[in-house]
Amino acid sequence: MFSEEKSAQAISQTSGLQALPRLTASWDVQNSSQAIQGDAWFKNYTFRSGETLERLRIHYVVMGSPHRNAEGVIDNAVLMLHWTGADSQALLSPAFKKAFYDHGKPLDTKRNYLIFMDNVGHGQSSKPSDGLKAKFPNYSYGDLVDLQHKLVTETLGIKRLHAIIGMSMGGMNAWQWAEAYPDAMDGVMPVVSFPIKVSGRNLIWRQIVTNAIHSDPEWMEGNYSKQPRGWLQSYAVLRMMIDSVIHLQKTVPDGASANRFIMETSEQAANIDANDILYSLKSSADYDPELGLGAIKAKLLALNFSDDEFNPEELHVLERLIPKVKHGRYIIQPGTSVSRGHLTMAQPELWSKHVDEFMKWLDQTPSIEPR
Repeated sequence: MFSEEKSAQAISQTSGLQALPRLTASWDVQNSSQAIQGDAWFKNYTFRSGETLERLRIHYVVMGSPHRNAEGVIDNAVLMLHWTGADSQALLSPAFKKAFYDHGKPLDTKRNYLIFMDNVGHGQSSKPSDGLKAKFPNYSYGDLVDLQHKLVTETLGIKRLHAIIGMSMGGMNAWQWAEAYPDAMDGVMPVVSFPIKVSGRNLIWRQIVTNAIHSDPEWMEGNYSKQPRGWLQSYAVLRMMIDSVIHLQKTVPDGASANRFIMETSEQAANIDANDILYSLKSSADYDPELGLGAIKAKLLALNFSDDEFNPEELHVLERLIPKVKHGRYIIQPGTSVSRGHLTMAQPELWSKHVDEFMKWLDQTPSIEPR
């Protein structure tokens, strides 16, 4: 199905996916029977921090068939990038399949070669909870993009992507791709992300969670035997931030429901390793694409939601910065009674029409008016 370079070993390709614990009730992680999975192994991989991992594993999934143009180059590959705390399975759920990948949908697998991967620190890729715990090498968002690029070009043999679509952390990585590899894709679609450094409320909640874990005696400098209570309790802050104000107002009308929300989020956090989340949160420290926006050559459509408290519309970030992107456009989709703020990213049926518009735009079909 694809070519591989000797510098990366793609192994154990089997049909389907191994089920992982349900990280949160906010998205569906059921398997897709169409998916083919594999692993790329990189020996003595050196991160940007200078730290090295003897054997680095990157787990990935592909769906569809690669199409080669007259020059024999794959020209229909689409890289899908997941959000923090998730992995490739979150984007392979029945909801995403029905909205994006089925026949006639924007990313129909009969027309597109779809690539999903577990970023380092997530899913079945190498991560602290595999055993190294707090001795795992420090990684950054720059490292995530480096490894994504390495997987695409070396393991899968793809010189140029047709599109990159990323959500939240994946959207932030999409901005970075467009700047670091301006000739490596036709278009990028960052969803629920800003092209500015992590700041404001988005930074504060990260510090609250990090401090709650570090200050908990049960953390034991990362060598805990059970998930520290500081993490189990602080996860509620994250869940509150990524949900919509309207949804929480409906579902948490009194003290009893508030306690139930806190209890349920604590149970969800028990399935997420504290070291894994700590590494993931601090990896965003190097993210700051604002100064490089003018270097982006690809078509870019940024999609945010008006009820997203992580990326507040009232900051007018996209309105101010998208004009710096030569082929940049943006959409701020209004929140509704059923949307979930930042979590609307996990409701693909609510924004699939914009993916359709984006893909048609890449194929030179006018459908989106610049703002």
